[in-house]
Amino acid sequence: MQAELLLFDVGNTSIKVGMADASHVLAAYTLPATGAHTADSLGLSLASLLGHARVAPEGLRACVACSVVPSMDPVLAGAVARFVGCPLLRAVEDLAVPLDNRYERPAEVGADRLVAAYAARRAFPEAASLVVADFGTALTLDCVSGGAYLGGLIFPGPGTALAALSSHAAKLPQVSMDVTAKEPAPGRDTVTSIRHGLFFGYVSISEGLCARLGRQLPAPVRTVATGGFAQAIARASAVFDAVVPELLLEGLRRLYFEMADQAQDASKPGTAGKKEKP
Repeated sequence: MQAELLLFDVGNTSIKVGMADASHVLAAYTLPATGAHTADSLGLSLASLLGHARVAPEGLRACVACSVVPSMDPVLAGAVARFVGCPLLRAVEDLAVPLDNRYERPAEVGADRLVAAYAARRAFPEAASLVVADFGTALTLDCVSGGAYLGGLIFPGPGTALAALSSHAAKLPQVSMDVTAKEPAPGRDTVTSIRHGLFFGYVSISEGLCARLGRQLPAPVRTVATGGFAQAIARASAVFDAVVPELLLEGLRRLYFEMADQAQDASKPGTAGKKEKP
């Protein structure tokens, strides 16, 4: 595999690791995000993944990361320095996201939300507005209009809701949310009752919130979803116009190569001082 970038989406539940070239994400892996990670344990996992994908570390141009877990930042930096040996760039600190951030306090927006919004905007430039749904530890729904990030909503993610239900109700069992039905059925046992209640609850939440947000945005509005639960919901509902499983990794890839292209253009004779087209 001729990968040029190693990508990291560091979340509260998992660490997604991607390998990409200039045109697309080539492969993606998921590691647990636990407090047990050290720089060496994470680095050895990265070395194993690179070996599995037959990617030589010396062939990589850079590592690009998006993290919402500050305690993992030095661990990742140490792992990359020792086991990969190429520059580590972070969104938003090293790679600015080219969206007009309309948050009242822009620094409060999670880098993952901005990168996903940016990736959706680049993937669907024809849409006047976008609602971007990301199913992770939290379910975030973010709004983009033109080149502006407008903000959004934060709701507990499906896994978080299930864990909270099980931990606060001693008699309720842990269940999976693997549902193949298209409509909810009245549960005749506890497992079905929980499974259908949570699954179709999130279907209805997705349909309702996307519709309500979309009515406030300039048309046409496209809804783009990512995260593990998005594909399951898409099987039961037409709420999403597109499901892009590696949306955030794709955003990191685009950020890096967009920056590289701009740097190359700026170095050409006669381009100094020219402003980028809006």
